[in-house]
Parts: sequence; structure tokens; C-alpha cells
Amino acid sequence: MPATRELAGLLGLNRTTIAAAYEILESEGLIAGHVGRGSFVTGNGSTTGAGTDWTALLGHAGQEASGPAGGAPFGPAGELISFVMSRPSRELFPLDDFRASCAAVLARSDLADILQLGSPSGYEPLRRRLLDEARRQRLAGPGDDLIVTNGCQQALDLVGRVLLRPGDRVVVEDPVYTGLKNLLAGMGAQLVGIPVGPDGLDTDRLERALSREKPRFIVVTSNFQNPTGATLPLAARRALLDMARSAGVPVVENDSYGELRYHGEPLPAIKELDDSGSTVLVRSFSKVSFPGLRVGWAVGPKPLIDRLRHAKEASDLHTDQLSQAVLLEFSISGRLEAHRQRVLRAGAERLAATLDACRRYLPAAARWTQPEGGMNVWVRLPEPLDAGELLPRARKEGVAYVPGRYFAVSRPEPGALRLSFAGLAPDEIRTGLRALGRIVEAGLEDSRRSFDPAPALV
Repeated sequence: MPATRELAGLLGLNRTTIAAAYEILESEGLIAGHVGRGSFVTGNGSTTGAGTDWTALLGHAGQEASGPAGGAPFGPAGELISFVMSRPSRELFPLDDFRASCAAVLARSDLADILQLGSPSGYEPLRRRLLDEARRQRLAGPGDDLIVTNGCQQALDLVGRVLLRPGDRVVVEDPVYTGLKNLLAGMGAQLVGIPVGPDGLDTDRLERALSREKPRFIVVTSNFQNPTGATLPLAARRALLDMARSAGVPVVENDSYGELRYHGEPLPAIKELDDSGSTVLVRSFSKVSFPGLRVGWAVGPKPLIDRLRHAKEASDLHTDQLSQAVLLEFSISGRLEAHRQRVLRAGAERLAATLDACRRYLPAAARWTQPEGGMNVWVRLPEPLDAGELLPRARKEGVAYVPGRYFAVSRPEPGALRLSFAGLAPDEIRTGLRALGRIVEAGLEDSRRSFDPAPALV
């Protein structure tokens, strides 16, 4: 259920009224409140006297999804200018090139083999090409192997399945990508959030957490972190590796945005810097080609990759070989690199439009990150504004975004929000931020009026 404050804003009612209604629903067993996580429908109001009580069977702990990956109520609808989804623009998809790649695969003499059950490690020609490229880039050594997965999300899921036990601690960034937060919480992990600043993960806090919390592993986004857009500097990458090595804690490097650098010099991956075999690197085609094909991969120490392969076989037998064969053809034909260059040009233009519109339309007291790539900009509105409370007003004005609280681990930032710009044209970005600026200014004016002292009664 929406938070009481959020629902009050959506319905235009007093928050006390909503709270009273929630209390009635909870007293009748229709919803259940969980401290720190919100209220959830129980379904107990429907009593037929027979059948399975799925609510009781499934329980609530660690299973609720939140944020964009969980179908939150701020998703795109109607004619909204939506900054909600962190995904590439469909307008940039080279459909004719994709059709040509599909036709080439469908004309192959081994098509029947491609359509047959395959290896849980992935379509072997693609897997071999990715592994050879990883070795060329010094991302894989003699003791490493590679598995193709259904996007980065499945790679992260498999790592959790293999390494985690309920109650284990995992160090993550705070704020963090909601898909990772939901995944780990669903496995019963306790998340240890490390603050993310302009230069990525706070390594001083990380060092203390490694000593105090004894985590099972660390997950870090090295480039253009979701949601903040921050990139971990080289010195911090080295420091993180040294700390993890000393603590005997493996590092999972999520580099799904690394190919989307628009400005500045690329940094070596954490995996490239690691000479101890403590890092597994997760990457994907989703951000630079077609997210719908769901092709990602993980490269890491062979014992771990072997266990991931067994877990994957138990889960889905194997990945879609046809999608992988098409992506391989798309790559070796040169079409992927040509498309990536178009994506980089468009991304640079859209990021510039976003940062310029933030400067032009948001109030002077607002702050935002300055990424050199990726798909997201993190905005902090002036106090005492709450991005969640402003969202209903924004939607009425035709703009949608994700409030920062959906990404929080242990440090909620009521005034924060994420702007995902890659799927919007520059004119849409400017129009959307112009409207958002008006909404923020109106919110500030409302807050000033509400704090004006009442005249003395004499």
C-alpha cells in the first residue's frame, strides 16, 4: 500500500484521515503493517472456507518488491514525460540492422541446433567470444571462466543463490538499485548500506563495515552507479580491493553501465585491478543494444562460475540461444559497434540537456550529480521538500520520476529523486524539467507559507 503521506497527497485528503482508515483496515485483518517497510494487503477479507491461504503460506518477510522493479505506483502512464525507467531509447533501435542479423541467423545451416536445448553456460560461440575479449582486456585470467545469463539481474541472482544463506550480511551501496535490493532481501540477506557520494562508495565507512559486520560479499557499481550516476575513482577501487582482500570478502562488480561513457577517460575495472581472484564481474548487452533480448554475463574464478552454472541449470536449464546467436551476429557484423556509437552520441546530448535543464529550472538550493555517462542523474531538492509528496502534483502536470526513498537502504533521503534521461529526447527532457521546476518552486512557496508565524492575538 502507498505510505499514508503519499496516499493523502494522491487523494487530496488529510494524512490523519488516511492513517485512521489504515487502522480500520488493519483491525479487520485486511492489511498488515510492518515497521520500516510499510503496509501490505493480506487478503484475509475473502473467506470462502476452502482452498489454499496463499498469504499465510507465502508470508511477507523479505518478499515485497518496491520501486520501479516492483511496479510502484509512479510508473509511466498516458502522456507523461517519464524519467522513471533506466533504459535506452526505443527510437534509437536500428530495426533494419536487427532484422538483417535475424535473417542471417535464420538462414544458417545449424539453425536446428540453435533452436535445440543448449548449455547452461550459454550459446558457446558467444560465450567463447566474450571470454576471449575479457582475456584481451585483462578482465579474465587463466583461472577464470564465463557464463552467459539472462541479463545482469540473473547473474546477480545466481551469485546470491550460490553464496548466501538467510541472515547473511551483504554490503551494498546506499542508495542502491532497487532490483538488487529486492533480490537480496528476498533471499533473506541483511543489507549493510554504505553511503554513496560524488566519488562513489564511501571507502572509510566500508572499512568499518567490513570489520564490524563480517559480510558474505560486497556488491559495487564501479561506473555510473544506479541511481546516483557516481563513478568510483581509481584510488577508491584500489582501496576497496585491499580492504576486501584483507577481510577475505569477495567483490561482485556490477558494470552494466560501463560502456556508456560520454566524457572523460575510462577507468580500469575492479576485476582488472584484482590479482587475487576475489572479484566477479557482471556485464550486459542491455544498455547498449536491446534490453528485451536479456543477454548478460558474469566472469570470475572458475570454481564460482561452475557453481553458477549448476544453479542456472536448476533454475532454467539454459538461456535463449536464438537471442544470443542474433546478438553475436549483430556484433561480428559491425552493427553493434555502429549502434553503440549512435547511443553514445545520443546519450551525451541527453545528459547535457538534463544537466542544463537542472541548472535552468530547478531552484538554486537544489543539488544534483554530474555524471560523465550512464542513464541517471540524482537530484536533491531543497529542504523541507519531500519528493514523494510532490510526485502526485508532478504527475498531474505530466511528469513522472522515482522518489529517492525507493532506493534507500538505511539512509532515507526524502528530498531526493532519480531522473533517468536516456529514453527521452532532449526537448522532452527540457519540457519535463521546466514543469518539475515549477512544481518544486510551488512546493517551496507552500512550505514557506506553512511556517509563517501566526499574528499575535492582542
